[in-house]
Amino acid sequence: MNIRLKLGFAGLMLLLFASAKVNAHPQKFDKAEFYDIMKSGTLETVSNELDAVKAAPEKEREGYEGALLMKKAGLLKKAKERLAFFKQGRIKLETALLADPENTEFHFLRLAIEEHAPKIVKYHSDIEKDKAIVVKNFKSLPQAVRHAILDYCEKSKVLHKEDF
Repeated sequence: MNIRLKLGFAGLMLLLFASAKVNAHPQKFDKAEFYDIMKSGTLETVSNELDAVKAAPEKEREGYEGALLMKKAGLLKKAKERLAFFKQGRIKLETALLADPENTEFHFLRLAIEEHAPKIVKYHSDIEKDKAIVVKNFKSLPQAVRHAILDYCEKSKVLHKEDF
């Protein structure tokens, strides 16, 4: 074997080992980071967070994925892709809400998405219901979620800090 072939093979093995090592430790799901990305994420950070959501508790994973897919839809250029990602995300979030209708956090995510969804997707029918649930259960939510809700109130026409 010539030296170039040996070096190429060694480089390939090193690359494979390095990528296996990275994947051996899955990302940790962090709610505060999730909400930062929902607020102002880029296409790249949203895609990365979709990978991180795999580390979220299984019971909640589908709801987070759904919200991120709808966020991603708003960042895409092609209308056909935007619609496809939005539909996929909507199905996941609605499925998560059907499985756990008392999940206040998912009601908040749906409210935030509904408030900013384009009229063409006809995703606005649960705004008042979601607001009532979020307001009622606000104090029982984790700190990161409460912070995200209060932060969201600054630009919302539906939720206001005075509601809490």
